[in-house]
Amino acid sequence: MDPILIKTIQFFLSLSLLIVLHELGHFIPAKLFKTRVEKFYLFFDIKFSLFKKKIGETVYGIGWLPLGGYVKIAGMIDESMDTEALKEEPKEWEFRSKPAWQRLIIMIGGVTVNFILAFIIYIGLAYTYGEQIIPADSLKDGVRVVEQEIGDQLGIKTGDKILAVDGNKIEDFNTVFMEIINGNSITIERDGQVMEKEIPVDFISTLIDDKDKARFLSFRQPFIVQEIAPDSPNKGADLQKNDVLVAINSQPATYMDEVVPILEANKGKKVTLTIKRENGATKKVDAQVSDDAKIGVAIATTMKEYERMGYFRIETRKYSFMQAIPAGIDRGVGTVTGYLKQLKKIFNPDTGAYKGVGGFAAIGGLFPDSWDWEIFWSTTAFLSIMLAVLNLLPIPALDGGHVMFLLYEIVTGRKPSDKFLEYAQMIGFFLLLALILFANGNDLYRWLTDK
Repeated sequence: MDPILIKTIQFFLSLSLLIVLHELGHFIPAKLFKTRVEKFYLFFDIKFSLFKKKIGETVYGIGWLPLGGYVKIAGMIDESMDTEALKEEPKEWEFRSKPAWQRLIIMIGGVTVNFILAFIIYIGLAYTYGEQIIPADSLKDGVRVVEQEIGDQLGIKTGDKILAVDGNKIEDFNTVFMEIINGNSITIERDGQVMEKEIPVDFISTLIDDKDKARFLSFRQPFIVQEIAPDSPNKGADLQKNDVLVAINSQPATYMDEVVPILEANKGKKVTLTIKRENGATKKVDAQVSDDAKIGVAIATTMKEYERMGYFRIETRKYSFMQAIPAGIDRGVGTVTGYLKQLKKIFNPDTGAYKGVGGFAAIGGLFPDSWDWEIFWSTTAFLSIMLAVLNLLPIPALDGGHVMFLLYEIVTGRKPSDKFLEYAQMIGFFLLLALILFANGNDLYRWLTDK
């Protein structure tokens, strides 16, 4: 199956699930409080619907415009901007007739479901798949700076050990990228000395401008002999599988970041390799460096092999159902916290993070080219949190805007007028439309500039 089609199917399946459950979060409390729900729609039905059926007092349907979904609650000023009913006296089944606390529960129902859904998914993932981490403190000789320019900006060098970001200890090396991107300061250990470096305020912008540099850090790759290539200039050399390179011409050279510059400096020359055998014996081997700075040796590249040799540790954690609950909750809390940090940077123009805001193409790009249920559910959980957080923004067209006015009413005892709410909803709608156009415009710009 075509990879783009697989991504598209996953995107619409995930989006449909999230929209239906979000709207169900409004629908259920509305019905519990005997509030009439006129419509329940997946996607928007501007002018026409792909499907609709009336059951009881509610029309259930699927619209043609996949920008979201909605429930139309009687007596409420929403995205439909249908205000005709507001000209009449309030009816007991209308939203506007209900106590403020009931209206508040109805409005926060959607985001509540999204948060609960994300945590349930994370618990399920922990129980089904467990998790695999590389403890950051297990990296034997620190990290490798893949992009020197980025490393210079951060003040990080190859061999440094990353201890913490914003004072929070890095437990899993796999999370270090996002922690740095969302952070303000980084704590490292270099040659036994602990130091703190400020992360440049526009660091995110640097990575967005050149996405090829996004993976600027890696673990250090050791030079472990796997086999000698058939056309190698060192075919007859005494090199064996699992030999570990220790030095070249007496210069320490265990990792590729040390090996490459030495070989570059010795193109076309003979060198002496110091290697360590599996039995612990050390041996010197003469070798020829080719004109393209190679010695014709394939090296071990599997994580398991590196772990076996003691360069870092891989922890595979399996959880019982009861253990999966706190593990899933921890992951959910971490995801929410990380996303809030991202939003904070996006709303700060100095960071340049707004350039990375994406629309539907960017969201679709989160899904893999081939079907993978673990990645699908993990991505869906993240999108559920994203949907919940964004809906809580105090923009009148979103749930957060309605909540803001309801809290004002509860605190002051004064309800904003219907006319004010109508205007606020209109302003919020256009603001939301501008945000959608901006996000999808970023997608288009990236697509054009990547050509």
